[in-house]
Amino acid sequence: MDPAEERRHSKRQNKHINMLRFVADSEYGIPRRCPCGGRLINEVRGKEDYDTLPGKRFFTCKNYEADGLHYRQPWVIGVQEELERLTKRVEEAEQVMMGVSNLSKQIETLEEEVKILSRQVDYLTVQVDTLEKVCFD
Repeated sequence: MDPAEERRHSKRQNKHINMLRFVADSEYGIPRRCPCGGRLINEVRGKEDYDTLPGKRFFTCKNYEADGLHYRQPWVIGVQEELERLTKRVEEAEQVMMGVSNLSKQIETLEEEVKILSRQVDYLTVQVDTLEKVCFD
């Protein structure tokens, strides 16, 4: 085999393998678009298709071919993964909200301490002024 042809063939294989990896890595939750750029359709298997579950739903690429480069994901799995992702985001938001309430309590406490310290500084300033008048006059 010609070395240049072998190199081209190797590059095509690497590109194909990378595309398969991209598809596998991106299949999580409800897909928005297929990696090939095709739009996704909601496919429902009809009763005429031989299947143990007629009416089963899929997220399927408009250009679907069984070559591993296009999406055909069961609807239930996509929705379940999306629910898990959204549940995790809600839990993270709850933690942030709890942190904000704790921080607001700490801010109120610090503001009270600042007021007390400001009064003490004012009192000490008056005392220093009085002492300076007594000592230097």
